[in-house]
Amino acid sequence: MTSSTDYTPPAVWVWQKSKGGEFANINRPIAGPTHEKALPVGRHPLQLYSMATPNGVKVTIMLEELLAAGHSGAEYDAWLIKITEGNQFGSGFVEINPNSKIPALLDRSTPSPLRLFESGSILLYLAEKFGAFLPKDIAARTETLNWLFWQMGSAPYLGGGFGHFYAYAPTKIEYAIDRFTMEVKRELDVLDRRLADNEYLAGPDYTIADMAVFPWYGALVKGLLYGAAEFLSVQEYRHVQRWVQAIDARPAVKRGRMVNRTWGEPSEQLHERHDASDFDTKTQDRVSATVP
Repeated sequence: MTSSTDYTPPAVWVWQKSKGGEFANINRPIAGPTHEKALPVGRHPLQLYSMATPNGVKVTIMLEELLAAGHSGAEYDAWLIKITEGNQFGSGFVEINPNSKIPALLDRSTPSPLRLFESGSILLYLAEKFGAFLPKDIAARTETLNWLFWQMGSAPYLGGGFGHFYAYAPTKIEYAIDRFTMEVKRELDVLDRRLADNEYLAGPDYTIADMAVFPWYGALVKGLLYGAAEFLSVQEYRHVQRWVQAIDARPAVKRGRMVNRTWGEPSEQLHERHDASDFDTKTQDRVSATVP
């Protein structure tokens, strides 16, 4: 049992930046830009401003899957937004996403450019725009959206809850870690039970639901998120393990995970992506060699 101290909330809360933990330099209780900064624009209609966090990876996986499926209109420029340096608070980024979170997408193929923010909204928009990875059958479509929005509601418990208190909080609080560990294991059990009888989350077909869930829970199971795989006993969830291995083997997923990545092995990083040729020959050969 870890020690704890009594805490009585004040009558009026006052922000104390010094207590913000690892990300205190970018966390604040107000919205809006902190500086003037126009966003770069490339030659493709789709302009992505992001970083390879789980939420960012959802969209780059989707774009790479669309291109792999032959949708040439999904060509895109991916610009790096360094969230640890506060790039998301530049005026240009805030114009696209007033919530100052990555990813943000600008579609310049429409008569008036369309801004898109929130990863689930972007996935749904792209699926409908290109008619891909979202079943047309009403039952299958509804099941896909069930799991897409399940991820939107569940990931904050994994990231802002478990991840924050387990990996980033300046003080380890037993109650908080226990509370969110319990919830994350419950979520893994939800997924495991679903995948026991289904190849993918929505059924037999790979959809945007899998693209949304994989970057978070797949990374967790692979030991790439918070260093918590052993702590959470992820090996218990064998159906999730099978699903993660299947998705991780997809060439488009391998490419999508590289885009806007600035950490890890240099061969797995592509800070910006403006053309398929940006994945150099060596990387392409390595990716292809791992696919059965």
